[in-house]
Amino acid sequence: MSNEVNPFESLQEQIDDAAVHLDVEDGLVERLKNPERILETNLTFERDDGGLETVRAYRSQFNGDRGPYKGGIRYHPGVTRDEVKALSGWMVYKCATVGIPYGGGKGGISIDPGEYSEDELERLTRSFAKELRPIIGEDRDIPAPDVNTGQREMNWIKDTYETLENTTEPGVITGKNLDSGGSEGRVEATGRSTVLAAREAFEYLGRDIADATVAVQGYGNAGWITAKLADELGATVVAVSDSSGGVYAEDGLDPVAAKDHKRETGSVAGFAGADGEISNDELLTLDVELLVPAALENAIDADLAEEVSADVISEAANGPLTPDADDVLTDEDVLVVPDILANAGGVTVSYFEWVQNRQRFYWSEEKVNDELETIIVDAFDDLIAAYEEKDLANLRTAAYVVAIQRVMDSYDQAGTWP
Repeated sequence: MSNEVNPFESLQEQIDDAAVHLDVEDGLVERLKNPERILETNLTFERDDGGLETVRAYRSQFNGDRGPYKGGIRYHPGVTRDEVKALSGWMVYKCATVGIPYGGGKGGISIDPGEYSEDELERLTRSFAKELRPIIGEDRDIPAPDVNTGQREMNWIKDTYETLENTTEPGVITGKNLDSGGSEGRVEATGRSTVLAAREAFEYLGRDIADATVAVQGYGNAGWITAKLADELGATVVAVSDSSGGVYAEDGLDPVAAKDHKRETGSVAGFAGADGEISNDELLTLDVELLVPAALENAIDADLAEEVSADVISEAANGPLTPDADDVLTDEDVLVVPDILANAGGVTVSYFEWVQNRQRFYWSEEKVNDELETIIVDAFDDLIAAYEEKDLANLRTAAYVVAIQRVMDSYDQAGTWP
């Protein structure tokens, strides 16, 4: 695994690779490769012992040509300015790929949340919400959960914003609890789209995902939901892992039981329903039909890609392959369903949540899942059409060709402001 590749440079390289297939001016390409603005702030909050601590936080608003900025907030020690720039850019093209009317944003705080109490995290989150208050809103920028954040943090941000603004505005943020204006189907959305995209990829290859063996690297929300839903489709989940290690079972393991073990112990390592343990790198190179990277970016570099044996990769994580790894896997005819389609379920159902918040009318889980499936299947078909018509190298380039064209069209149709 490589952590040295700059994710923002990876994003820019992906955009350049797609732009050569489009009629686009160099000046506009630069616009498409760089964020419009970035908030970088120091948050000072009180620890439980009465002391003060200051940490760095960011919010990148990359492009708003297609609608309000949209993207998650993560709490992780690896959060950097370049990381949130890259993630906010990927959000732009993710939203455009699936055709929802959003731009892209992303935020984060550079901390390990495991080192803080719930009270400390609430004070820190509310401090961040105060800084975000002037730039967010249901028509401006709509945050959501990401790595190490969830409904709890989103509820705190919503309450802080509404209190300071003296208003009721549930659409200011998505990923909330149901009783706070959240949507049915949101928790499973990212994993669901990852599996739907993988299912479509197998059908495109003339195969059935029910016959596939599956390995999932990263067993947070997206990873374990992907494993559970793949299992429900009849696939055999043979390996799962998290940051502490992984487990393997040749005849398949129970993804729900593995999640229960992780909830009880903090890791999938030591899960009794497996044959033995396996490292993350070993999992990524297993001889399986479907590989799902569901952890952080740059999980597979060019060297590791040489050892990948999967037939299909469906990216539940953002940017899990470096550009050089992409080149290797393209040469090896591995079909990679890119992150900006595969994991777009999260932002798609966030869009549904936002629509429901604004209408004050809420949908059933069945309706949410049906609408999500329609969007993912249609988006996959659009990628295949671009891939075949333009004779492109891979589906990632096809996704960016489709997405960049849509962003360019919105920009052109708006005209040039003097």
